[in-house]
Parts: sequence; C-alpha cells; structure tokens
Amino acid sequence: MIETAIEITEDRVPAEVIREILAAGREMLSHPVETLPHVRETLESLAGAYRLVLITKGDLFDQERKLAQSGLGELFDAVEIVSEKSAGTYTRIFARHADGAERSMMVGNSLKSDILPAIAAGSWGVHVPHDLTWAHEHAEAPEDVARYRRLAHLGELRDLLAALR
Repeated sequence: MIETAIEITEDRVPAEVIREILAAGREMLSHPVETLPHVRETLESLAGAYRLVLITKGDLFDQERKLAQSGLGELFDAVEIVSEKSAGTYTRIFARHADGAERSMMVGNSLKSDILPAIAAGSWGVHVPHDLTWAHEHAEAPEDVARYRRLAHLGELRDLLAALR
C-alpha cells in the first residue's frame, strides 16, 4: 500500500498518509484468523485418507502467520505459498506432491485463481463460493467441463469424493 501511495503521488505522499497505511496494516495483522464453516472437520476427516496440500497466494510471512493462527497447519501434508496461481503452477505442485494433475483436485473459493487454472492443468476443480470474493477474482463458471463441481459449503466435499470413487 505504501508503494502504491508513493507511485500515485509521484513520490509526494505525506508522512501522515504513510502513518495511516502502517496503522491499517498493523490492525490487519492483529485481526484474528477465522476459518470458514466445516473447514476443520472436513480436513480432519480427509487427513490420512488423502494427501492434503494447501496452495495459497500472497505474502509469505502473512500467509504463514495466518496458517499458524488458524491451528490447521498440522492437517496438511504440505504447504505451497505461491506468487501466482496459474496452470503451470498447479502442474508443478501436483507433480511434486501427488501423482500429477489428472489425479489431483483443487478446492477453492476463487474461480479465477483456484479453479480455472487447476482445470487447465488437468485436475478437478471444486468451487466453494464465498460471499466476500474480490471483484477481480470473478469469472464465469465452467459448467460444461466434466471435471468441474460447485459445492454450497466445504462440508459437502466428503460426499463428492465418495461419489467420484
């Protein structure tokens, strides 16, 4: 945010604005991590039966902090914090942690970042919409794609996996 403020003011951002940006950042860092409904019980029921890999995008330290505060870290076999979610990213991660994209499934709340690139890599894409999705993450659902599914909430994932077996 500071970099953006400097850029849009052509290096003339007032110190008070930088103080406000820093205060907003500190407030964000102190906000507790809240998991979505059905997350813990779903992960606990799948751990051991499936290889669970968390793939998240963003600042390394912030993503690590959020995972630690969530208390869910021990349920994942691996964690990948990436700068970009693309078909190539998913292809590499699925090859490293699984039997390739064809035998993998990406479950996420963003069609644009989670589902579409994972399907393009050859995996299943399971969309679990969330009310607070950024506008730039919106995309058309690939309803005509055989490896696409949409769930109302994460608690439905176990039944989907059982049906696909």
